[in-house]
Amino acid sequence: MSTENVLFDAPGPRARLRHNVLTGVGVLLLLGGLWLVYSKMSERNQLQGYQWSPFVTDSAVWSDYLLPGLWETIKAALISMVLAGAYGLVFGMGRLSHLTWVRWVSGVVVEFFRSVPVLLMMVFFFFGWFATATWLPNQYAPLAAVVLGLTLYNGSVIAELVRSGVHSLPAGQAEAGLSIGLSPGQTMRSIQLPQALRAMLPALIGQLVVILKDTALGTIVLYPELLTAAKTLGSGYANTVQAYLVVALVYILINYTLTKVAGFVDGRVKRRQRGGGGAAPLPVTAAAEG
Repeated sequence: MSTENVLFDAPGPRARLRHNVLTGVGVLLLLGGLWLVYSKMSERNQLQGYQWSPFVTDSAVWSDYLLPGLWETIKAALISMVLAGAYGLVFGMGRLSHLTWVRWVSGVVVEFFRSVPVLLMMVFFFFGWFATATWLPNQYAPLAAVVLGLTLYNGSVIAELVRSGVHSLPAGQAEAGLSIGLSPGQTMRSIQLPQALRAMLPALIGQLVVILKDTALGTIVLYPELLTAAKTLGSGYANTVQAYLVVALVYILINYTLTKVAGFVDGRVKRRQRGGGGAAPLPVTAAAEG
């Protein structure tokens, strides 16, 4: 019997009817909301063809605005992903160290940067440091502020994923390593951490979606990412609403792709675990977000 069947009874006729009614009400509310948006845009002449035509007739819309903005978004996201992964691994292992002072310092750093909003960090780093730094060219200041803010916040979340993932492993994993003569550090690196990382992989990919979306906050520090490109495009072509809608669609497609990748990886991990190829699934996401 599956865990789902143990925890939840199968819905009866009345429960199924209630679910169907609620689903129907939800669909009607969604259709009503879409109709309201359509009518409001129509009233304000936001559905005119000339406002949408530049996206299919003018190549400069993509070559001069959207594609450069998309590249800047992807560039900041990729750099932040690599740095956040390294940061999270180092401080996650620091929180698991057998040395008290290392655990304490790592815990303070992780909890502090998890508590500070990403936007606030970007603003602080840009206006308080990089914008006036003589060692950093001005054109790189916005990118540095965005990457550092994303790295510190998301790296702290990844550190919590590492910590909670290792703690979720059976105690016998560590005992087996110690019993064959490995030190606690060797046991962590050779036995516990690889298993935890495999089980955490779907949650880690999900965190990449968060990093990609949060690059849009860079518009506040003048970083020329996709949202900033949409704003500039809308000002130049007098179609701000349309530009934002197209960019929203681009974000949805990218994030949907990453979500499908996370689902695919999750499925492969679970199939390997059912076949005896790895540890049991770890409930690390909720623990890291708490």
